[in-house]
Amino acid sequence: MAIVDQYGRPIVLADLKREIATPTMSGVRQVWQSSIALGLTPAALAGVLRQAVEGDADSYLTLAEEMEERDLHYAAVLANRKQAVTGLQVTVEAADESAEAVKHAEFIEQIIAMPAFETMLEEQLDALGKAYSVNEIIWDTSERQWMPQAFEHRDPRWFMFDRISHRELRLRDTENVMDGLALAPFKFLVHTPRIKTGLPIRGGLARMVAFAWICKAYAMKDWVAFAEVFGMPLRVGRYNASANDDDIRVLKMAVANLGTDAAAVLPESMKIEFQEVAKNGGGADVFERLCLYIDKQVSKCVLGQTMTTDSGGGSGLAQAKVHNEVREDIQKKDAKQLAATLNQALTRPVIDLNFGPQKKYPKICINVPEPEDLAGLVSALDKLVPLGLEVEQSVIRDKFGLPEPAKGARLLMPPSAAKPEPEPLDKNGQPVKPPLKAKNAEVKPEPSTADLQTGRLAGDADPIVEALTAPIQQMLDASNSFEEFREKLLDAYDDLDDKALAELLTQGLTAANLAGRFELLLGV
Repeated sequence: MAIVDQYGRPIVLADLKREIATPTMSGVRQVWQSSIALGLTPAALAGVLRQAVEGDADSYLTLAEEMEERDLHYAAVLANRKQAVTGLQVTVEAADESAEAVKHAEFIEQIIAMPAFETMLEEQLDALGKAYSVNEIIWDTSERQWMPQAFEHRDPRWFMFDRISHRELRLRDTENVMDGLALAPFKFLVHTPRIKTGLPIRGGLARMVAFAWICKAYAMKDWVAFAEVFGMPLRVGRYNASANDDDIRVLKMAVANLGTDAAAVLPESMKIEFQEVAKNGGGADVFERLCLYIDKQVSKCVLGQTMTTDSGGGSGLAQAKVHNEVREDIQKKDAKQLAATLNQALTRPVIDLNFGPQKKYPKICINVPEPEDLAGLVSALDKLVPLGLEVEQSVIRDKFGLPEPAKGARLLMPPSAAKPEPEPLDKNGQPVKPPLKAKNAEVKPEPSTADLQTGRLAGDADPIVEALTAPIQQMLDASNSFEEFREKLLDAYDDLDDKALAELLTQGLTAANLAGRFELLLGV
């Protein structure tokens, strides 16, 4: 059976064994690109964004890269969003429980364990800012199997969207400069997250943040210029009507030098006055408030919240919980979309090349743990366990991240289970006698015959109950589910030996009857 990709295109094995999207010294896949952010104006930014939608995204992708390098806040929140996914646990689920499906899943697990896999995840998430990210799979066939040897991240400027639908990503190449080349099947990992609806190139976070970024860039530039002269006295040089051009030139030079050197030589007829700048409202606060406002808007766009990045008064626990829920939704969506890309562009090629086309494939899962209210769990256990709820200790330890206690370790225990205090001794080592009771002290009644008989029978019942419940406990430990334990218990019910327990209960009932008659006879 011929191997085809998800679009029905046949796989050319020769293409898989060579690198395709390599850089060139000249042409359409050069490494070096000129700066876009330097001297960018709002009008020029609008042109860059318009060109990207029309099919020429080189300037936009360069700007997206420079935005991360020039704006520390944008770089931090974007890295935070990426790390929220790369820090999650990645697992593989078999298609079913058959031996063949388990074998396929174990093969994919070998790839996940590779150091290059984790790096590839980070590079694929570069698509969050730029709208798409591409990794070329370098296949290794030295051991008669197809195994990814490396994942080479390719510059997004080496690719373009088709001119008709603007949705199919193609490789720029001199062979077809206008339309590019179709990406070879089973050769590229292309992640295109759907952050917003519409054309893929419009979905990058860099496009959404670009206008706020350029406003902040202008504010920062003006703020630095303001800070350079803020608080410095204004220097005013005065000259009389008889001053000629040379005198004026000397005075201007002196005023300029006083800004840095603070020293000048003047004719006697000239003077310089220093005037303090009025420290009225506004000033630096205007720039700071504008920059902080823009940073908060960027945080909302990238993270969906501002609680973890921007400080502010009046943020209580309830508000923090709401923001965390929004952040979790974004994290789940990013993880789900990245896992879908991996299953489509990595899992299927690996399985098809090594085991042939399958009806079902193993699935890579990026698991987002559900938050738990551990304080509420403790409160519930405190109320339910005394009522008879049975809870396995290992389950509770796992929820709290507590290890199994070592042998001989000193354990925490409730006060009722603490060891009794040692009996006090006198100077001769003899037990100290309790003080004599006062004549009017309350005298506790002696235990009744029934109480004594009950205690003795309870002691006799302990080994019998233990012998009866031991096989039941063994069946419970060997069962993987409650349904399996129920079936085992029903099958073994007839073989359980309860004669000894029945005999002991008979003795207890007889003893209780006799004790009642005896106490009635005495008139108790």
